[in-house]
Amino acid sequence: MDNKRPSIYEECLERGISRRDFLKFCTTVAALIGLESSGVAQVVKALETKPRLPVIWLHLQECTCCSESFIRSYHPTVGNLLFDNISLDYTETLMAASGFQAEACKEETMKKYWGEYLLMIEGSIPTRDEAYCCVGGKSAMQIVEECAEGAKAIIAWGNCASAGCVQAANPNPTGAKAIHKLIKGKPLMNVQGCPPIADVMTGVIVYMLTYDRMPQLDALGRPKMFYNRRVHDTCYRRANFDAGLFVESFDDENAKRGYCLYKVGCKGPNTYNSCGIIKWNESTSYPIQSGHPCLGCSEAGFWDMSPFYKRLPDVHGFGIEATADQIGLAVGAATVAGIAVHAVATNIRKKELIDNDEPESKSTI
Repeated sequence: MDNKRPSIYEECLERGISRRDFLKFCTTVAALIGLESSGVAQVVKALETKPRLPVIWLHLQECTCCSESFIRSYHPTVGNLLFDNISLDYTETLMAASGFQAEACKEETMKKYWGEYLLMIEGSIPTRDEAYCCVGGKSAMQIVEECAEGAKAIIAWGNCASAGCVQAANPNPTGAKAIHKLIKGKPLMNVQGCPPIADVMTGVIVYMLTYDRMPQLDALGRPKMFYNRRVHDTCYRRANFDAGLFVESFDDENAKRGYCLYKVGCKGPNTYNSCGIIKWNESTSYPIQSGHPCLGCSEAGFWDMSPFYKRLPDVHGFGIEATADQIGLAVGAATVAGIAVHAVATNIRKKELIDNDEPESKSTI
């Protein structure tokens, strides 16, 4: 990048941000992206020496929920990201300019920071007719191709850009496709969800600011640091699943007791995301915590997993995980068998003690 541009830290000082607040910010984002305390120094060094990252944020076929999620980020605040860490040069939703002025901003960023800017895309690309999602007289495909050519990397926000989402669901009238299916030869990361968790969005940006590279990705192109565990694995209702305790309908007594939502359609066992760890709304809750099953929005093709509130035919995992019915029967049978075995063993032990005229210990467990 151009060394003449001020670093992020220098711009922070110009805005009256103290060294103390700067270090607090670095500590917060280091924790967010999963670094140990020793990693804070890496974040500090990166933000002290690097200029703000120029960003072009495109809106294609989508509902803008990714942007809505992003501006509600809590750790770190979106204000810090926008004004201190990245230079959001073009985004139809948040920028003040419009029309020809907005398009001029995009062209200037592409020309001035060729090979340096980060391209963020929200929404799928229609492929059946150029009339769909036409902006500034250009088709969505034309816009993406032009912006991708000079980008250092691409972030596909949400299920629309990552997997096509509702637009690509059957019958897919616009021929909607995910970005990675049409753009090749560029580093590309899918930040899944409908929308993604706000702090996950800010976390990947800070990671790229710090290390100047993408984090390790999984088979679907998602950052492993946020998508390496299933919602099922971190769910506080998991113990109920293992015990065969399920909600049968949304208004039954089991729902009031907080039992597992698998039988009413929860896709947590097959969905990878950080909902149960990072959570939403300033880390206060997530869908399962509010009594609603996970719909699998961070997985490809989740809109075609219909009907939403029908349980999965099986759970892909290990050991106890099979179907809800099998789990319930297996747990029940194992419990009865366990009680019987324990009773028999206890009586045999007692008989041996009596025969040998030995005192019984206080505990038979």
